[in-house]
Amino acid sequence: MPTVEAFARAWIEAWNRHDLEAILSHYADDIVFTSPAAAKITGDASGRVVGKAALAAYWGEALGRIPDLRFTLRSVLPGVESVAIRYHSSRTDAEVVEVVRFGPDGLAVEASAYYE
Repeated sequence: MPTVEAFARAWIEAWNRHDLEAILSHYADDIVFTSPAAAKITGDASGRVVGKAALAAYWGEALGRIPDLRFTLRSVLPGVESVAIRYHSSRTDAEVVEVVRFGPDGLAVEASAYYE
């Protein structure tokens, strides 16, 4: 598994390229992603997106709606088999923290986004 710093940089770079395939390469097929922003696009009030295919559909729609989306990495906070990535989002002009928990293969199995 790459270091959490390398993971965070690659993740941010993929988002800034709007490269959906590269973004999704960081996630396991059974990923569970939770975000208050997801409810606005998916219509699911829980904000949960379950599975890589559903995540691809959600993020594909989101990227289409926000063609100038850019993230600026602020800090990387290592955890136990996890990382918190703090970044600035041009979408909301606010700080965001994304907490990612990794499975044994180094792919994200859970992720949650927190917005300022």
